[in-house]
Amino acid sequence: MIKSKKISKYKTIKHGFFNKIGGTSKGIYKSLNCGLGSYDKKINVTNNLKIICKKIGANHKKLILLNQTHSNKFYFMKKNHNFNKKIKADALITNIRNTPIGVLTADCVPILIYDKKKNIVSAIHAGWKGAYKGIIKKVINFMLKKGCQKKNMVAAIGPCIGRKNYNVKNDFKRKFLKKDKKNKIFFKFSHNKIFFDLRKYISFQIKSFGINKLEIINKDTFSGKNSYFSARRSLVKKENDYGRNISIIMIN
Repeated sequence: MIKSKKISKYKTIKHGFFNKIGGTSKGIYKSLNCGLGSYDKKINVTNNLKIICKKIGANHKKLILLNQTHSNKFYFMKKNHNFNKKIKADALITNIRNTPIGVLTADCVPILIYDKKKNIVSAIHAGWKGAYKGIIKKVINFMLKKGCQKKNMVAAIGPCIGRKNYNVKNDFKRKFLKKDKKNKIFFKFSHNKIFFDLRKYISFQIKSFGINKLEIINKDTFSGKNSYFSARRSLVKKENDYGRNISIIMIN
């Protein structure tokens, strides 16, 4: 588990970016697979989620996860939340205490945000589709409408696929340049291949809001030495599925 140094300064918050080590799953899911949507045995995933919650001192029965769809949809969780409700979105926002919220990733970017004055947290799952569609903008704008202020917000970008391992096609690049020519800075051409810097694209979006308290955890999920699940690495290895890493945050 990795913690953001910037978020860790606030004792009202518990959080963590978890890798794939320390769980009960076997085979390609070894070992801390937290993806209920994977083909892993559900009992293993459930046990892994219990392990995660215990690590941060949370009640696993209150853990809220999403049915993620690479969208720009978010869900604001209120006090009367139905814990049996399945939420189809890619970000969670809440001001409820002792209720952990999390997102699952396997190369996409996990983002945790906290406003120290309003005591509101958010967890965002941002792949290229969600980031392109404006998931980050929508979440931050909602938090601002709730009374959060940029000067009081701290954000952390967790482990995700690095640029050197994110090879994309030319039509992918054209899509981004059509939206904004300035997006050219997020691409690099090397050895007749195009590489996309998803981490930089997302950090640029957060900084454009004037949120200066931003920490970037520079860990590449594709790299085997970092011990993270990676969808792209599993594809290269021709595996039929992959585990999911979890990133979690909770107000004490």
